[in-house]
Amino acid sequence: MRWRSLCRLLITISFSHTVLAEQPTWERPTFIQNAFNHVALEYEFTSVKTPRLAKWTHPIRVWFQHDVGDQALHEKMARLHLTHLEQLTHLPISIVTQRADANFIWYFTRQSQWQSIIRTELGEQALKNTYGSVCMFGVKVDPDSHEIRHATVIIPVDQARAHGKLLGCIIEESTQALGLFNDSEQVYPSIFNDKTPDDFLSPLDIVLLQLLYEPTLRPGMSAAALQHPLKQLLLRYQQQGKLKQALYQSKHAPLIEQFAP
Repeated sequence: MRWRSLCRLLITISFSHTVLAEQPTWERPTFIQNAFNHVALEYEFTSVKTPRLAKWTHPIRVWFQHDVGDQALHEKMARLHLTHLEQLTHLPISIVTQRADANFIWYFTRQSQWQSIIRTELGEQALKNTYGSVCMFGVKVDPDSHEIRHATVIIPVDQARAHGKLLGCIIEESTQALGLFNDSEQVYPSIFNDKTPDDFLSPLDIVLLQLLYEPTLRPGMSAAALQHPLKQLLLRYQQQGKLKQALYQSKHAPLIEQFAP
């Protein structure tokens, strides 16, 4: 009798492990929380020892600089993705016609000009990060409040097209400029992981963006301070079905509906 009970227990444990293994990463709260820590609290190309959460708290106003042809196509792709980001984060995002009115500068340029633009917009130090890069973003974060005040996205179109990454550059650089700064192999599937084959936002990326712009996660929060509210939010997401909904949201992104085959 005791042997039969033990068998039942082992079968139950084995079954639960199988279910867990088959569950997508974006439906696993522990995985999501770890992924959030890697992309939102680790800063690529910086020596910050105690990073804090950074995010926008004011409306984003985007101005496009076009140095190459196909202006209408490039801007259409960017606008569609910005629409998706606005839907996910509830940040007001608008397009302005004067650079002086913008806090988000977006360049569609060419490879021969991009280092000059990087030097002007992001500073001399940023040039060290161009090796192996196809496109680039930079942000200015208030050192006291940790609010993002300004962002720049620089896409050398000829270089991006040569690598088959124009769409990927549009999506990844502008998304990271919202506060998910870091790339990590601990996050999959995700645009923040170079091993992910898809250039569109994954369901995991959808959840990470939604978490970042939850009001209870405030700019300036430390890793330690974030862990409890993250657990609470993910429990709520799980109960409300938001983790499962992320797959639908990723498949029906405006860019996919317009440009995916």
